[in-house]
Amino acid sequence: MTTTQLATAANPVLRVAPAAPADAAAYFRASLVFHADVSDVASVLAQGGEPGFVVLDSRSTEAWDQGHVPGAVHLPTALIAEQAEQLLDKSVPVVTYCWGPGCNGATRAALALAELGYQVKEMLGGFEYWVREGFEFETWEGSEKREADALTAPVGAENCGC
Repeated sequence: MTTTQLATAANPVLRVAPAAPADAAAYFRASLVFHADVSDVASVLAQGGEPGFVVLDSRSTEAWDQGHVPGAVHLPTALIAEQAEQLLDKSVPVVTYCWGPGCNGATRAALALAELGYQVKEMLGGFEYWVREGFEFETWEGSEKREADALTAPVGAENCGC
């Protein structure tokens, strides 16, 4: 074994070599086709007017009452098949969300909508990161907003610069 091979074998990050640049570009481009960032969604919604997409909260009514993105449509995943056509226009892309990164409810909702013919993206971070990044949200009692969590959003800056 060469010195480079020994070093790579001992390095868990490089044990499997990185993808070729063209393959990596295709993978990351595809990821952006399927996902939207919380701060990007919030930025577009804050501009007012027609955002060009609808935000869909796929959680339970109890979760919705606890807090949701302002202007979101509430449609629990279990009800998508029977109610989507009454609430959503197939010509308008849908951005789904659930609790947060530890929950795949938004993924299940996105799958159900895609199977019905909707254009769909999943909002990474879900409601958890919406709140943690300091964006206003609605509850059954009214609007709320918390300070941005310094671990998820820069303090005193308008955006993260990503």
